[in-house]
Amino acid sequence: MNHTQTKEEAQRQAKPIVPKVKELIGRSKSIILATVDADGIPNSSYAPFVEVDQQFFILVSFMAKHTRNLSEGKKASIMFIEDESATKQIYARERLTIEATTTQIARDSEKWNEVINLLKDTHGKVVEVIAEMKDFILISLNPVKGTYVNGFGSAYFVDEKLEIMQHRNETDHQSK
Repeated sequence: MNHTQTKEEAQRQAKPIVPKVKELIGRSKSIILATVDADGIPNSSYAPFVEVDQQFFILVSFMAKHTRNLSEGKKASIMFIEDESATKQIYARERLTIEATTTQIARDSEKWNEVINLLKDTHGKVVEVIAEMKDFILISLNPVKGTYVNGFGSAYFVDEKLEIMQHRNETDHQSK
């Protein structure tokens, strides 16, 4: 904003960048996880994933705090974010943050076999080894709603299908 331009004029001139939610997910191999334990203590972590029908599946160990939180709390916040080395502006990294519910997938189910095979195809033979370990469980992260940001003045609400609902144009970011 130059010194002769009003804040309102600058906001009108800010043009949102075309949302590329699916491309960001497609470039990602892992999900950043935010969970909370029974005492309300937050925990952040990550896990490799595969996407099937707008659900994200992760194979995680009960030895990890986030697995217990996902299993017991049934909720998580998940994030996909542009690599720091690829961003042009560190304050405006492309990112998708999703509120999700969680479901544990039974080992003897068709879904388990389908997803484990996809995980192997995507992340390699290590999945074969860890899928046999009894402390590892398969969790589905089911999107509820979220926010996609791909630049200053370019933020959007997304629905459970990860489709853009509307451009966020609130005035929350006004200078004081």
